[in-house]
Amino acid sequence: MLLNLKKVQKTLQNVYLPINPQDMKTLKTLKLIFVTLLIVTGISCDNEPNNSDSQGPASISVRLQDMPGDYENVFVDVMDVMVKYDSDEGENGWQSLEAINTGVYDLLELTGGVDVLLVDNYEIPSGVLKQVRLVLGEENSVVIEGDTLPLSTPSAQQSGLKIHVNQALEPNINYTFLLDFDVDESIVMAGNSGNIILKPRLRASVEALSGIIIGSVVPADVQTEITATNGTDTISAFADSDGNFMLVGLPEGSYTVTITPDTSSELAEQTIENVEVTVGNTTDLGEIILN
Repeated sequence: MLLNLKKVQKTLQNVYLPINPQDMKTLKTLKLIFVTLLIVTGISCDNEPNNSDSQGPASISVRLQDMPGDYENVFVDVMDVMVKYDSDEGENGWQSLEAINTGVYDLLELTGGVDVLLVDNYEIPSGVLKQVRLVLGEENSVVIEGDTLPLSTPSAQQSGLKIHVNQALEPNINYTFLLDFDVDESIVMAGNSGNIILKPRLRASVEALSGIIIGSVVPADVQTEITATNGTDTISAFADSDGNFMLVGLPEGSYTVTITPDTSSELAEQTIENVEVTVGNTTDLGEIILN
């Protein structure tokens, strides 16, 4: 809220108060207090956050891999991946990323550059992400000299394996979190009880994969799918009711963009080659006219 102080002053000068001349000093004091309150109010209103300037979402992918270990097999039962925006150790504030590839994995197969994709381009609010946790089920075991032995993971089953990441997430960027098990440091013999406990040692590394492609399709009243591929990554989206589209979270590289209108429209598919995407930048394809 902005104030015109000249108008306020003029208004005050025109205010009629039934006050005696000897009380003019009181009137001046009242006017000074009133103007001060208006100025403070104006500053406060002007500093209020503008919700219309809110930032867009980021997106997260999560992959699981392992360092080599001295066991035949180490099986872990992955149930979910969750994130949290504050560092409080309580259970409030955790958000599921809806892992797409849950199940039992042999960690010793996830070495030498092999990993498993647990979460794929899941949209979450931008901001500072404080914690990530991997939630395990009960089907965890280790194979030693041909014997399959259960792995006890009580803390993992109840609250998940928490990792503090403190990662700032920028809008329209995809962040890949690589969760790296250290098997040799994660399996512990529980004294003389014979129990084997999984106390995972996890390291999280973050790779920001950036870049977005935007544009618009004409005519806008035809349902149109836009797909970008670089041979290994494929991301697609539909144009909105105004014909605008945005492909978010594209790794840097050269893409082929295909614009596919609904077959009932009898409009031809179009292909745009060599669309360059770079980290943190937006590639605008402009207006694409379908014929």
